[in-house]
Amino acid sequence: MTATTTVPASTTDAVALSGVTKVYGRGDQAVLALDGVSLDVAPGEFVCLVGASGCGKSTLLNLVAGLDTVSSGTVRVADNADPGLMFQEPALFPWLTVAANVEMPLRLRGLPRAERRARVAELLDVVHLGEFARRRPHELSGGMRQRVALARTLALDTPVLLMDEPFGALDAMTRDVLHDELERIWSERRLTVLFVTHNVREAARLADRIVLLSSRPGRIIYSTRVEVPRPRRIDSPEIAAIAAEVTTRLRTEVGRHGQ
Repeated sequence: MTATTTVPASTTDAVALSGVTKVYGRGDQAVLALDGVSLDVAPGEFVCLVGASGCGKSTLLNLVAGLDTVSSGTVRVADNADPGLMFQEPALFPWLTVAANVEMPLRLRGLPRAERRARVAELLDVVHLGEFARRRPHELSGGMRQRVALARTLALDTPVLLMDEPFGALDAMTRDVLHDELERIWSERRLTVLFVTHNVREAARLADRIVLLSSRPGRIIYSTRVEVPRPRRIDSPEIAAIAAEVTTRLRTEVGRHGQ
C-alpha cells in the first residue's frame, strides 16, 4: 500500500478521513488495524467513537493527531489546525506545579513569560482550579489531575480536541462532574471533539453523534445522531434508550467475532 501522511488542508469539515487503512508489521506478521475508514466531523461537532477493545479507536485518534501515518487513504484537518490530544492518564510532570504543567506547551511555543502567566491563569479558571496553581499533582484528586491535563491541552489553542478515554479511570460521580465541565468548555469554545470511550452511556451523554467501529479490522458499521436536548443527565431514560440500542449492536458485533 502507498503511505499517505496526514494532510493539513482547508476543508468544510474540521476533520475528514477518506478510505483510511492502517497496517502494522509486514508479511505474515502484518496486522490490519483499520480498513477503509471514512469519517467527516463538522466544525463544532462532538463525535464519540465506541467499539470493542482492539478495534482501532486509539489508532484512529493517533492518525488524526499526526502521531502515526496511514498505510493508505488520507486524514485532513481543517485550516492547518494541530489537534490537541488528551489521554486516559493525565501524564503530568510530578515535580512541576499545576501552573507549570499547564504552562509547558506555551513555553514550547516560545510565548513571552507575562503572556504565558496570564494564559495559564485564564485556563486554570476555565477548569475551576485557579486556587490550586501552586499545588503539585500528588496533592490533587484524580479528577483534579484530569482537569489540569485538560487545561494543558487547551493551552495548545486548537479548535480540534482528541480525547482517548480521558475519564475511564475515574469514579462515576467524578466522571459525571467532568462530563458537565467538558460540555461547558466545548460549548463555550466551539471546539470540535473526537472522543474515544468504552462506556456507551458516556457516549450517549456527551455526543452529537456516536460512531461504532467493528472488531479488528476497524470499520465503521453504525452511526447515529443523539437528538436529546442539552443539558443531559447520564441516568435519564432518553440516554439509557440510546445507550441500549448502541450496546445491542456492539454485543452483536463482539459475538460475531467470538470475543
